[in-house]
Amino acid sequence: MNKQTTFKSITLKAVACSVAVTLAASPVVTSVHALAAPVSVAGQSVSAAEEQTSIQYQINARLDEKNMHIQGSETVTFRNTTKDTLPELVFHTFADANRSTATQTEMFKRTNEEILKENPKLTPDDFLGGIDMKKVTANGQSLTYENKNQALTVTLGQGLKPGESVTLQLEFDVKIPYGSERLSYYKDIINGAHWFPALAVYDEANHQWNKTPYSTTFETDYYTSSDFEVHFNVPDKYQVLMPGTMTTQQEKEAGRKIVSTVANNTREFVFFASPNYKVDSVTRDGLTVEYYYFDNAPDKKKVIDQYIDQAFKVIQFFNEKYGKYPYPEFRIAESYVEGVAVEFSRVIQMGLKGSNADAAHDDVFVHEIAHQWFHSLIGNNSETESFLDEGFADFSKVYFTEKQGDSMNGFKLLQYDDSSFDEPIASTNKEVGDNANPVYYGKGRQAIYQLYRLAGEDKFDAFMQEYFKRYEYKNATIAGLLQTIEDTLGKEARDEMDKALHEPNFVLKPEFQLTEAEKTEYMREQFKEMYHASLNQITGLPYETMSRMMEKVYEGEPLTIVVSDKVGAKAKKQQEALLNQLEATLSFTGIKPTVIRERQVLKKKMTKELALSNIIVIGSAKTNGFIQALKPGIIQKSKNIGWDWKKMMNKKKVPALILLNIRIIKTA
Repeated sequence: MNKQTTFKSITLKAVACSVAVTLAASPVVTSVHALAAPVSVAGQSVSAAEEQTSIQYQINARLDEKNMHIQGSETVTFRNTTKDTLPELVFHTFADANRSTATQTEMFKRTNEEILKENPKLTPDDFLGGIDMKKVTANGQSLTYENKNQALTVTLGQGLKPGESVTLQLEFDVKIPYGSERLSYYKDIINGAHWFPALAVYDEANHQWNKTPYSTTFETDYYTSSDFEVHFNVPDKYQVLMPGTMTTQQEKEAGRKIVSTVANNTREFVFFASPNYKVDSVTRDGLTVEYYYFDNAPDKKKVIDQYIDQAFKVIQFFNEKYGKYPYPEFRIAESYVEGVAVEFSRVIQMGLKGSNADAAHDDVFVHEIAHQWFHSLIGNNSETESFLDEGFADFSKVYFTEKQGDSMNGFKLLQYDDSSFDEPIASTNKEVGDNANPVYYGKGRQAIYQLYRLAGEDKFDAFMQEYFKRYEYKNATIAGLLQTIEDTLGKEARDEMDKALHEPNFVLKPEFQLTEAEKTEYMREQFKEMYHASLNQITGLPYETMSRMMEKVYEGEPLTIVVSDKVGAKAKKQQEALLNQLEATLSFTGIKPTVIRERQVLKKKMTKELALSNIIVIGSAKTNGFIQALKPGIIQKSKNIGWDWKKMMNKKKVPALILLNIRIIKTA
């Protein structure tokens, strides 16, 4: 997930990586209406992705969009592949994370508070929900069960021996909360994650089921790849997105339809639904990419087409580097939550795209697609070993970017970061606390990059292909990763990775970092890119702005700072403080401006050097020689842009320090 899947910001010490978050939602069902009847789904070809797993779900559900409930019946067949006799089965009921604000994910708390302010008719209870279990049976016989702390424990009539199978029937009703939780509805979209009881993972080593409730600070996505056949009874006007091969048929009830899907060997099952979704679909070489989006901006389809093209390019890259994406489809769901994204099996969720969205440079998009390999196909316990999905997804994003020729956002991004954190990369979510992003993403991708450099690209790619082969459709562990490294790259490489993951304060080996000169040049190029990209987003920005001038300076144009000379001791001290701040900021990116403090020097440079330079003036307009020399022209120019120079300069309480950006018209 680029939580909050996946924003990027540049600081003086590092470039933060993208993060993904989730928004989710769904609708209700009334008991007086029939559930969707089972529908056969044709057109499925047999492949490795569709071989029968140890868990099969058949879910029939009805969406009540008026009351925002889901009424469902679920048949689950489970084959015991462990060596233990199991007296009970455990299901995650993560929808119950919405029973209380104390158990809801904290990352959405502020958003929900803002939504509540904008909708005074709503109450805090509207932002809560949960799942009510109605019945659990096997062969028509009721079973004893307890749904507590987001874990449904079902006691079997007799212990399930190794190799034996059991089929359970579960009936449930879900209340969907309003707002921006993973399971929620907002405006005209219903996002459905964690909406039905899903079998937990059994830990054979400790002889227990995983009952961990959903994390309030990060994410808890740990499942066994399973086979799904799902039938949704929904209003006719709704577009529904689910993983798998989808078909639609009309329901007998007027105004409704049944959307069905078969999604075999799939780690988790989600849906998104909206009456206003538009769908863009493209098929190439046996893979269909579909984008479900809102028509919220001019030329939106053109933007979506560019994102679909980029999706094919990214998937092809990872196919070659890691292993083939095995499913016949890949879908993208757009939602209203800005700046966040999240991964699911065969589906990713992105925020709204505007007309100026840049698919070719959307690294969050690449990160989320990479999660199809590191989360969907290769699973892991994201509560205890989040590095295995977030670290590899973020390294893969940078790897792709590097190979597209974008060196600024490629490996140099990793080489620049020399920060460190007390928490080891292999920390659990609880141990890492608020540092999940820099530790799992930032330091995690660096550890993988170090392995890449130690091994060389060809050997690294061969290792990754072996890792994918061993753990496709399975759950990997850090221990398993290290063993794969040893088997393919040798014990020395394994020991280096083991140390990188488990010791605190990891930093890249010095030989893999940028030199100080390279760091300065790198940051200069980054600032140049930032100014250029930012200013392109702001149409009609006056040319006479500090930002415009800084863009030109980072493009290589000269810069001169002129300081007032006829000032008192206090003003001089203030000027020097401001000058020192400016010079420190500029020197960070290798910019060394010419500084003029004396009027005689100023007079000599006025006619030639300064005519070709960008100018920053510090001090009072009455004491700065440059301003006095150009005062008539400045007064006229300020009038032209609607700023009354004389009126402002004659105010008694005008600050003693004035920072101006003057653009000199260049002459031959």
